[in-house]
Amino acid sequence: MSQSMSTLKQRLTQAGIALNEPSSTAPLESPWFVRVLQAFSGWLAALFLLGFIATAVVFVLESSVASLVVGSLLIGGAFALLRAARGDVLEHMALAFSLAGQLLVAWPAVEMWGISASLWWVLLALQCALALIMPSQVHRSMSAFLASLALTMALAVNGLAPVAIGLVVLVLTLLWLNECRWPGRIGAVQAWGAGLLVGLLVLQGQAYSNQLAWLYDSGAQWFGPWLASWLSTALVALALVCVILQAFRQHSQPAIAQRLAIYGAVALVAVVSVYMPGLGAGVTVLLLGFTIGHRVLMGSGILLLLMAASSYYYWLDVTLLMKSLMLLAMGALLLSIRWILKRWWLNQWLTVHKPAPLGDTNEQ
Repeated sequence: MSQSMSTLKQRLTQAGIALNEPSSTAPLESPWFVRVLQAFSGWLAALFLLGFIATAVVFVLESSVASLVVGSLLIGGAFALLRAARGDVLEHMALAFSLAGQLLVAWPAVEMWGISASLWWVLLALQCALALIMPSQVHRSMSAFLASLALTMALAVNGLAPVAIGLVVLVLTLLWLNECRWPGRIGAVQAWGAGLLVGLLVLQGQAYSNQLAWLYDSGAQWFGPWLASWLSTALVALALVCVILQAFRQHSQPAIAQRLAIYGAVALVAVVSVYMPGLGAGVTVLLLGFTIGHRVLMGSGILLLLMAASSYYYWLDVTLLMKSLMLLAMGALLLSIRWILKRWWLNQWLTVHKPAPLGDTNEQ
């Protein structure tokens, strides 16, 4: 085989055809289980090293200034290590160092403000800065995930926890819809989107389990619970409209009646989402994944829908009859949206691939 290829190359070269051969072979990617083992090794080595450092400088926890300085040094060392990292071991070791440094930096803030909104806003600003500057996809995803948690805590102190979910859905949608707009930062945008997606799943799961109810019962509430729920629903509906507009750009514009039907379906989803929390987020993520062809997003949207339906079904404040009717209405609504979109895309496909009539050919 190699002899025949060399003969073919010689004949092409003699014929004056230039061959663009790669100067170096493409590196082979390690299997996922090897990368997982390397990541575990990096975390294990980092934890042992951090334990050794902690036993030597345990006094830093007694001084806010010392804790801030050591934490900043750990974050700076993690940044330098990530710049030089060429493997999963060093990358995850640097991530462990960075998280330890963030804890030390947060310790003086806890002593100064306690568990208050100011603390969470400061941690949110820290995570946003790290998500922007850290030269690592894993670290950017982790920072985006922690930023979503910090945003939820900051708003929950003032009784606005549902608004955080709407904001995360909106930012997640805008990031994934515009990932190709900045070619030089496409990897960073995908990392931020992945971190926010994990954060959305965690926030929705926490909202259904209601494990942090003590934090939501804050005396300093800016709006009533109903207004916070409607504001979150409005943000999710805005994200859903952005997805639909992107779908319209990818295809030709639908008719006025079809467009009004689609926007009416969006309004109906928004209204039902007030009584079935998480439904709008699931529909938005599912349609987002379908629009950009991202299977992980589509799977996450289906998971969010299943979580919303199961949580609503076991909600004790509504009778089983009302729950069944609501689920029946939502199922009929989703099937109607699917039928409208299928008819619209089928009509567009037939318009593009319509064969030319036989009588239109000009005979010479």
